[in-house]
Amino acid sequence: MLTVKSPIVSVDWLRDNLNADNLIVLDATIQKVGTKTDNKKEKQQIKNAVFFDLKNVFLDDEAEYPNTIPSEKHFETEVQKLGINNDSCIVVYDDLGVYSSPRVWWLFKVFGFENVAVLNGGLPAWKDAGYTVESKKEREFLTGNFKANLNKDKVSVTEEVLKASLNGNKVILDARSKGRFYATEPEPRKDLRGGHIPNSKSLPYAELQLEGKMKSKEELQKIFSNMNPNKEEMILSCGSGITACILALGAEEAGNNNYSVYDGSWTEWASRLELPVEK
Repeated sequence: MLTVKSPIVSVDWLRDNLNADNLIVLDATIQKVGTKTDNKKEKQQIKNAVFFDLKNVFLDDEAEYPNTIPSEKHFETEVQKLGINNDSCIVVYDDLGVYSSPRVWWLFKVFGFENVAVLNGGLPAWKDAGYTVESKKEREFLTGNFKANLNKDKVSVTEEVLKASLNGNKVILDARSKGRFYATEPEPRKDLRGGHIPNSKSLPYAELQLEGKMKSKEELQKIFSNMNPNKEEMILSCGSGITACILALGAEEAGNNNYSVYDGSWTEWASRLELPVEK
């Protein structure tokens, strides 16, 4: 049975293992915040890829804030519909390099599944390597036997973040751009306050990447050592819980799994006017 040895795999590794019986390749592409989609371009995918719909399926659609994690039962049921089993090996990619795929990787980790990795460089790296793609296909699946087991330690709520902000007992890292962190550029979500959580640190997710790929393990270790020299527990935040998962992926690749993601992130923090903001 195919297993992944690290949270990130290369396009060469995926090419070599593409026919493994228990492999499921997930396409986690979403539209990047602040950009428009080009609907004229035909959607391409890695062979036999399965679309994992972050924006319409794998979230709590009744929640107040975007991208809120779904319930354990909802996640389990929808994952089973994609033909995923407890013994599956999952590789997640997206069309932008490494953007939304870490969110799916993190969701599986949150729900107790470990045999999952992100494809470094995503579809662009796959195509750059000359590997074949196909047009998007609608497929039917046999229902899988995947079982979800929620690990609440991987998710932070606002009250926990506020406590950490006041006490300084955890390192809060923000994946948004420095312009958004310091409120020198507007938030893409209209009427949202600018700035950052008091006592948080700016670590734009782009600093963990080079040309659409995650940096090397050694480079990531250096970055997180500089941001968190005392190896304290980390809370990772961003705009709405997507790119914070890039920091989570980088931290885990660097050998640090002592973190949680603030699921509401800046959208929730800035919306709740009773919460303090720094600029």
